[in-house]
Amino acid sequence: MNDSIEIEIPARADYVSLVRLVVAAAAELAPSLEPSRIDDLRVVVSEATTNAIQAHLRSGCPRPVKVCCRCSDGRVSVTVRDEGPGFDVKALPEMPPPESPARLGRESGMGISIIRTLADECFFRSGPHGTEVSLILNAA
Repeated sequence: MNDSIEIEIPARADYVSLVRLVVAAAAELAPSLEPSRIDDLRVVVSEATTNAIQAHLRSGCPRPVKVCCRCSDGRVSVTVRDEGPGFDVKALPEMPPPESPARLGRESGMGISIIRTLADECFFRSGPHGTEVSLILNAA
């Protein structure tokens, strides 16, 4: 089975819940992920979509954020694309460990760290014309 869903959303925060709902529903229809992994999927998709929306808002990009979800043979792959200014993934600061008191004071900037922790695989391709985040969650 190989199912694919593509959606485009305006760069508005109130659309994050729609993306989360659509991707989780697709993962539930291709019953390869355990419910706890679908919860992880919701979180990583929310983080990636929020980052894409913020990139559009910061740059004034009027075009939509694009999300593609593919469910196939024991894995769910999600790609989130924006057309913001891009960023240097390697230049991101390392986050303190989750149990560190230094982490408690952070209100933002944790999205990529969360994505890296919860996704089985993640890839970031970024340049001056946008960023593409690929997320993969495998069945147990």
